[in-house]
Amino acid sequence: MAGEMVGEYPKLCAWAETNIEETWTFYRLPLAHHKHLKSTNLLERFNQEIKRRTLVVRIFPNESSCLRLIRAVASEQHEEWMEGSRHLNADLLREQIKPMKRTMMT
Repeated sequence: MAGEMVGEYPKLCAWAETNIEETWTFYRLPLAHHKHLKSTNLLERFNQEIKRRTLVVRIFPNESSCLRLIRAVASEQHEEWMEGSRHLNADLLREQIKPMKRTMMT
């Protein structure tokens, strides 16, 4: 079965082999974060905000002006995620990192 997939989806299989470590990173995070990371709600909301803002402008003089607006929206969203209502608890991450640092030092 696995051999069939490589023949049928060579690019996907090569990508998966290259990026498997990033996939396992999800499982290293605290369980309390998993439910938020499995959902695409934050991303969907972010895309809606970009769409809402670009529809207000309607016509951009060039591509770079559109990108400036999107970067501004992304910057605002980043600040809100970092300072506003937190979806991920940073304290849980800090507690998890402490044992990892100790094992790396030994």
